[in-house]
Amino acid sequence: MIRGRALAVSATALLTLAVTGVAGCTEESQQAAEDIVSSATAAAASAAQEKMNQVKDGVNATGDVKAGPTEVDGDRITTELTATNPTDKNADYTILVNFRDDGGNLLDAVVVNIDVVEPGKSKTGTARSNRTLSGETTAEVQQALRH
Repeated sequence: MIRGRALAVSATALLTLAVTGVAGCTEESQQAAEDIVSSATAAAASAAQEKMNQVKDGVNATGDVKAGPTEVDGDRITTELTATNPTDKNADYTILVNFRDDGGNLLDAVVVNIDVVEPGKSKTGTARSNRTLSGETTAEVQQALRH
């Protein structure tokens, strides 16, 4: 868990350096900034996947969870997630959400928990990007585990 948080903090630090250094850049330094952002995005995705890997006795439930349209919330992007429990017991959901640009490129990844979804019922949760995202952004449920 600490390693995952360290990766996310490192990714955020790298992204901040990249964004603050972009204005007035040469083509070479622009490419370097883009590389840093790409590395930060990869680190965030890796940290999110690590969180998913920590779930014990989880069953693939990606079909149980839907992501709504994205919305701007302050300086972040959010999406409402809806988990529908098809089983006859209460279930918790751990969900990996990817935020992508209009070209399909990964911008950010987050993990959301929706707890105690009653049998045959639905419950919502909100996925919020880790960092500021711009442009047209979509959210997709990459993985969902029911446990």
